[in-house]
Amino acid sequence: MVEFAIKTLVADRGKMFTALVGVVFSIVLVNIQGGLFFGLIQKASMLVDHGRADIWVGHKKIHNVDFPRDIPRRWVHRIRTIPGVAHAEPYVVGVSQMTLPSGGFEPVFVVGVDESTLMGNAWNLTQGRPEDVRKTDGVIVDELEDGKLDQPAVGDLREINGVRARVVAKSRGVMGFLVNPYVFTTYSRAVAYTGKSPAYCSYFLVRLQPGVDEQAVCRAIRSRVPQVEAYTRDEYSRISVNYWMTRTGLGISFGAATLLGLAVGMIVVAQTLYALVLDRLGEFATLKAIGAKEHQIVTIVLAHAILMALAGSVIGLGIVALAQRLFSSPRAPISISAELAFGSCILVAVICVISAMLPYSRIRKVDPVMVMR
Repeated sequence: MVEFAIKTLVADRGKMFTALVGVVFSIVLVNIQGGLFFGLIQKASMLVDHGRADIWVGHKKIHNVDFPRDIPRRWVHRIRTIPGVAHAEPYVVGVSQMTLPSGGFEPVFVVGVDESTLMGNAWNLTQGRPEDVRKTDGVIVDELEDGKLDQPAVGDLREINGVRARVVAKSRGVMGFLVNPYVFTTYSRAVAYTGKSPAYCSYFLVRLQPGVDEQAVCRAIRSRVPQVEAYTRDEYSRISVNYWMTRTGLGISFGAATLLGLAVGMIVVAQTLYALVLDRLGEFATLKAIGAKEHQIVTIVLAHAILMALAGSVIGLGIVALAQRLFSSPRAPISISAELAFGSCILVAVICVISAMLPYSRIRKVDPVMVMR
């Protein structure tokens, strides 16, 4: 029956092609829109995901890595005495302004890391080394932000908050959710660049000894320093993402656009498959007249839907992979997970099956005698 279903499906190439286009369109749209959304929203937790810290400690009610609230630096000594803590270092995130050679100014996010461990430092460097940030007046900027920072080269001088800064290395793709470029430097220089007091910091970054329970240490930190909140890396990453998801219309806008495109594609598929079944009532009557059973008829209908979904998914995912390769960039990353790709294929397959089975009641009522008319 499956072979018969393939032959009948290919026989009407026009309708088959129309339905196939709808399936491909739906697969491509869901994955590209979803990939753009996930790629963009992951920028909100970029510092957390790449900071190499197991636990992030900050002020109570912290909700976004880029907007911290200062805490006394002296509290770090209490955290260092907790069993299982290998390193606990202060970390600064603050807003400042960089003076450009053209005479303009550019707001920047200054990130200050501990000089010994370099936890939370820039990554994916294309020029220089991470430890170069220890050099005199050293800062690391991203090469994709060159247009905003007047094309700085390694060795060039800038001023941040009136204090000299020298570009010692450059990264690629370290671009946050907001438009302000990140500038990485040491903790002491970050304090000067942001105008903060050296007695305060934004976070404590904690690295644990191997095999230590992260949640147990988080509870110990909250008990030892009740004024702070402690989260594992994964927890604080989700909190930072959820901040932008709930405080902005980003999720709603991307979701609405994706659902609208999916609905358009699926309507085309549903109408085509529905018409495809109705147009073959005579063929189904013939099959009944020659003794075909109900389950064999159902097999043919389901085979049409599943074959259409399978072919459209394969072609659609091929187009998605090509588009991701050609158009994904650090500025607009297209992040397509296996779950997203698989989920979109399952969703399309379910809709195809439902669309094909909707007219089945008409098939059950068809009279084999109509073949003789």
